[in-house]
Amino acid sequence: MLIESAETMSAPGRSRHANTPDGRGGASWWRVMCLTGVDYFSTLGYQPAIAALAAGVLSPIATLVLVLVTLFGALPVYRQVAKESPHGEGSIAMLERLLPWWGGKLLVLVLLGFAATDFMITITLSAADATAHIVENPFVPAWLDGMEVPLTLFLVALLGAVFLKGFRGAISIAVVLVGAFLALNAVVLVAAFADVVAHPVVVDDWLGALTAAHGDPVAAIAIALLVFPRLALGLSGFETGVAVMPQIRGAAGDTEERPTGRIRGARRLLTAAALTMSVFLLGSGLVTTLLIPQEEFLPGGAANGRALAYLAHALLGEGFGTLYDTATVLILWFAGASAMAGLLNLVPRYLPRYGMAPRWASATRPLVIVFTAIAFLITIVFEADVDAQSGAYATGVLVLITSASIAVALSARRRHRPGAAIGFAVIAAVFLATTIVNVVERPDGVRIAGLFILGIVTVSLLSRVPRSFQLRARSVTFDERALSFIRHDAERHRAVRVVAKEPGSGTATEFAEKLRNERRFNGIPSTAHVIFLQVHIGDSSDFEEDLVVVGEEHDGYRIVHVRGGSVPNAIAAVLLAIRDETGVVPDVYFEWNEGNPASNMLRFLVFGTGEIAPVTREVLRRAEPRRGLRPDVHVG
Repeated sequence: MLIESAETMSAPGRSRHANTPDGRGGASWWRVMCLTGVDYFSTLGYQPAIAALAAGVLSPIATLVLVLVTLFGALPVYRQVAKESPHGEGSIAMLERLLPWWGGKLLVLVLLGFAATDFMITITLSAADATAHIVENPFVPAWLDGMEVPLTLFLVALLGAVFLKGFRGAISIAVVLVGAFLALNAVVLVAAFADVVAHPVVVDDWLGALTAAHGDPVAAIAIALLVFPRLALGLSGFETGVAVMPQIRGAAGDTEERPTGRIRGARRLLTAAALTMSVFLLGSGLVTTLLIPQEEFLPGGAANGRALAYLAHALLGEGFGTLYDTATVLILWFAGASAMAGLLNLVPRYLPRYGMAPRWASATRPLVIVFTAIAFLITIVFEADVDAQSGAYATGVLVLITSASIAVALSARRRHRPGAAIGFAVIAAVFLATTIVNVVERPDGVRIAGLFILGIVTVSLLSRVPRSFQLRARSVTFDERALSFIRHDAERHRAVRVVAKEPGSGTATEFAEKLRNERRFNGIPSTAHVIFLQVHIGDSSDFEEDLVVVGEEHDGYRIVHVRGGSVPNAIAAVLLAIRDETGVVPDVYFEWNEGNPASNMLRFLVFGTGEIAPVTREVLRRAEPRRGLRPDVHVG
């Protein structure tokens, strides 16, 4: 999902799949892992410093908790998400399927708000940390000190400019960046452990400080568990991992319904990324705690937001340290690019399909400008401070992982797998509790997400109301019997008369009475043939749909049935399809609805029923401006 947009940035508003159902195209799973790794692995640039600032001497233990939650919580959840949502939609699409109608749509809007928080803070936090690595480098001019906000804004603007111009070769760039970054981190960790071996006193000092501060091992573990929510941004790569699935090369026998090879590759990607990150997190959490004075992690300290860079300069010299800073700045900036691509793919995937976004929301460049402006605002509000933004980042990450855990648990229950359902429910409970603790301790994240949610819902509602009068059917298909009805009338009588009728008991008496009333009030000739059209309400929250018209003959009356989310929109779509199929402009006949017009209009907006005749006429008027080609609406 995420980098599909990045691959196609050169053609704004257009998209294509890198992988085909039979497995051709796409890239090897390990190359795609680098793509998700620019987000996931880049957190090594700031995660050890945040862990040390949050947990102090308990940082290695708190990091171990993070690794255990990663391997035994997030990894099993997302391996299952990869199996059940293999087309890049991720866990949000699973919940959308499990919770239909308006409840599901509203939940998706809320989750989109948290996803927007996750991705937007990824852009701003990564840029802010890249700035910290630039400013702290000894070769950088001293006058840049204190220029963190302008530098971060420049990096964000540069990111937006790249996406406005075009963004190709994302995977190749990611492979180079991730390979170089992990190699440099490995060198730093080897040098750090060598220094620990050469100076074992640092271990004794750490153990002494740990015992003095936390004499009770049980209490120490409890504190490590309590600070875990502050480290949760170390889980940021999993939703991205399933989002990039369409980029993975599948097997020869893959189908669109069951891309087994792609699923297998995605599971390898998730497992390899989690294991690699776990090794680096454990190593960095230990050596940074052992070798860096605690005061250096505080705001203004040399290791604040850049612990491994501090060690790179201290242990391997300023030249290597500068090389490390350069690689870190590049991968952090590219992590922002990954997040931008995710936003550009996520918003058009859901909101326009729900009828809940302006038309321009499907175009790339306007969205890039909007997201860049929001990133500017966040950077200014948080003053490009990595620590200040970490709470909001963790909130977005935790909410998405919690929703994924709940989706997987509900899916296992629906599939009658009680053991798996209980296991995933326990994982969901752990992440839910962690999310609540994080929100209580650092409410900035939920406030930012709340603003995103409010903005998304407001724009969605303001967009859905006027777009409700659009022709919403993607396609209309007639079965053979329905085709025979309309072709017969068009060819024999050069007229197709359609009587709209609510589904009822289906008796001959009911149809006879309806036809008698329509002939009387709408002046249909007694010899004229008519076709009854019945719209059966489906999920009224769906905006776009494919309509299938089914014909039947009952006691001499010809009836066509269609299932749709909105009665007037479905009727209008069927009428225009009859015109296009036969070349004859049809007529449709209604009775006036009883009840208050205002309440009927509200029923239409929410339930797809209500003020049928005038709304059908308005949908037709907007869909077909040429009066002579527009079906006539008769109301008696």
